[in-house]
Amino acid sequence: MDLLSTLVDKGLRRELPTREEALAVLATSDDELLDLVAAAGRVRRQWFGRRVKLNYLVNLKSGLCPEDCSYCSQRLGSEAGILKYSWLKPDEASRAAAAGVAGGAKRVCLVASGRGPTDRDVERVSRTIEAIKDENEGVEVCACLGLLSDGQAEKLRSAGADAYNHNLNTSEATYGDITTTHTYADRVETVRHAQGAGLSACSGLIAGMGESDEDLIDVVFALRGLDPDSVPVNFLIPFEGTPLAKEWNLTPQRCLRILAMVRFVCPDVEVRLAGGREVHLRSMQPLALHLVNSIFLGDYLTSEGQAGQADLDMIADAGFEVEGADTTTLPGHRATAGAGAGCGGHADSDGCGGAAEGGGCAPCGGPVAAQEVPSDAPAEASGAGSVSAAAARTDLAARGDQAARGDQGARTDLVAVRRRGAGTDLAPNA
Repeated sequence: MDLLSTLVDKGLRRELPTREEALAVLATSDDELLDLVAAAGRVRRQWFGRRVKLNYLVNLKSGLCPEDCSYCSQRLGSEAGILKYSWLKPDEASRAAAAGVAGGAKRVCLVASGRGPTDRDVERVSRTIEAIKDENEGVEVCACLGLLSDGQAEKLRSAGADAYNHNLNTSEATYGDITTTHTYADRVETVRHAQGAGLSACSGLIAGMGESDEDLIDVVFALRGLDPDSVPVNFLIPFEGTPLAKEWNLTPQRCLRILAMVRFVCPDVEVRLAGGREVHLRSMQPLALHLVNSIFLGDYLTSEGQAGQADLDMIADAGFEVEGADTTTLPGHRATAGAGAGCGGHADSDGCGGAAEGGGCAPCGGPVAAQEVPSDAPAEASGAGSVSAAAARTDLAARGDQAARGDQGARTDLVAVRRRGAGTDLAPNA
């Protein structure tokens, strides 16, 4: 298939696909799905081998959020029966983190609900980071605390934080449909705050909220422009008691197409399979490991994942290996650029200048020099250039069929509220 040959060639060279090519990935048929996974898998192996990085979530403060994000069980007015508690103490958070590290996690992600931290909150989280680092040598710590004010990212970095997560979630055009209490621009600004402070930026999306293919392309291309080191791909968990409780739009096949598209657009970035994988991918989760190089171990913020041991068994059975603490996750050309430095280590350059539509410098957008091309890259692209507009368009009737299959395939019984781990007296799932 000319499209896949072109995408593989571009991925091996770290070149950005066209929007038409990315749309065509989302429009592939079920008959082409395994070919698509194999093609994107080749790009994944070029930059990350068969390694899978494990991440572990610790929810420092659950529920009680004043924001109105429609997808979130912790939102203002949520009727979801989730755990609700205020800040964990540093020693409580450190014990929770230790369980994840013992299970094989290389990175601990500290998350707190809310619009953004006060300076006192940042001091509290800083003490937690220090406690975790003292007890777990070599562990990476990522903070996710909402919108950052001036100077807060620098304080987190000084405390030992390695990364900061703040997702764009959906396209700029539709952002106001899911959240009204802050803006898409607010989120972009926070990602840039983190990068400017030297933190490794982690920013991703949520699929399955009723967005169009064009919206998915918009947000992934925008992420490419921001140049985060890590891109988490979440699949909406439609919690009862939230505005999106009835949005069951995903099939396992649709999820795989989305992950493949993200891999082609972000070939050398840590693509993380995040929330909702058990609910929507189900028995096809192992195929996703050919597309992503990072997952969360065990439970999520307010929902339960599959057993931590089942995650480890899945990785081994699929022929992959857990990435060790002594291994650098990112390819050399990204790792040597410096955390949060965007393109070529220029921490003050706002990444790629926000050139989400295509381009930027070699590590994250433009073509690379000839000597940098991987040795197994094809000599030339087959069917180079964009595919036809007709190939990129999905027939409306086919979309209707796919939506119907999604309704029939929904497994609402797989949505389980977290009742163990942080904020409880029960042992965590790790």
